Amino acid sequence: AGVGDDTRGWGPPFDAQGRATYFQSVNRNKSGIALDLASATGAAKAREIALSADVVIENFQTGGMEKFGLGYDELKKINPRLIYCSITGFGSSDAASELPGYDLLVQGMSGLMSITGEPNSPTKVGVALIDVLAGTHATIGILAALRARDVNGVGQKIEINLLSSALSAMVNQTGAFAGAGVTPKAMGNAHPSIVPYEIFNASDKKFIVAVGNDTQWQRFAEAIAPELAIAKYAKNSDRVTHRTELVGALNSLFATKSAEYWVTTIRALSIPVGPINSIKEAVELAQSLGLDPIVEIGDSRTIANPIGLSETPVSYRKAPPGLN
Repeated sequence: AGVGDDTRGWGPPFDAQGRATYFQSVNRNKSGIALDLASATGAAKAREIALSADVVIENFQTGGMEKFGLGYDELKKINPRLIYCSITGFGSSDAASELPGYDLLVQGMSGLMSITGEPNSPTKVGVALIDVLAGTHATIGILAALRARDVNGVGQKIEINLLSSALSAMVNQTGAFAGAGVTPKAMGNAHPSIVPYEIFNASDKKFIVAVGNDTQWQRFAEAIAPELAIAKYAKNSDRVTHRTELVGALNSLFATKSAEYWVTTIRALSIPVGPINSIKEAVELAQSLGLDPIVEIGDSRTIANPIGLSETPVSYRKAPPGLN
């Protein structure tokens, strides 16, 4: 009791006021209220809030909201315009309800870790990516339901789960299995279907080259490595077939000069290329490009919303709420 959302304690790091930056990063523009749903008073207050809302979002285990009289079927009887979004780890079936839905588990169980990192070394993504993707899918579903309600006047229930969100987000990788029966494997920083499209070693540090089509390749090869501008590598499918020798040849070339030299030279050819930044460097890059990446609300500093709207720009109204 008295601790609130788990992420309030997920630190370090903590900001200058001693608040977990994890919690701060995802709770801007919200109001907070602490309720004991197991008590009649708390459940009644939660019900009052839910019935006055356009949208209710919940991520209890299956059946959790129903236990407190806050399930969709019950609420929609009183407010048929209610849009109700339920987010679970693995869906609402009886079997799914037994599985805990933490991001790390789903990164592993969805196959994402099997295609991330080096071969035979399953690696998680460096952020709770599946949680973020599920939230994004929930947002899209809610917006679609709001638009549908504008037309037919009726709300609906939206169901999102982490596993399905992960499978959908792996697009070409899960698509390879669905469409061709191919089970992708981890390839480090290489791309399964495009070459050269990965990290290379300059004389001082690593950098990225991302040649996305044959026209770019021809321009790149003629200017950077004329000995590679041959029929053997002309088509992307050929470059994928001869990946090992081509990447080896490029690494030998790139090792002769600095990453800064190669980034400057290759960028001048309008070929996608860039350094591997730290988060500090990435934020500084965004600042240098006029993207205003950090938002200050009172004594809270968080990363800006990435959506630019010409007529209804994003409004930063409230710092993340304290525990009330």
